[in-house]
Amino acid sequence: MLSGLKQKAVVNKERKVELSVPELPEGTVVEIILLVDPTIEEDETAYLLKSEANKKHLIQALENVKQGKLIYVDMDEYEKTRV
Repeated sequence: MLSGLKQKAVVNKERKVELSVPELPEGTVVEIILLVDPTIEEDETAYLLKSEANKKHLIQALENVKQGKLIYVDMDEYEKTRV
């Protein structure tokens, strides 16, 4: 018969998760399932840089800003055209 224990843990700098289970005797065989908390938001820049295509696009966009190649959009006027 299966029984369960529930704990929360945090991934440390070494990308490891440590659990303490004093209620289980040494040698007990366990199966671990990790459920990632969806409320923890990833930094948007880090997320976008995961994809090589996005990374190239972001770098090009930064270059365009440095060179003054900007496009201004008046959102009020844009919304009027969408009606």
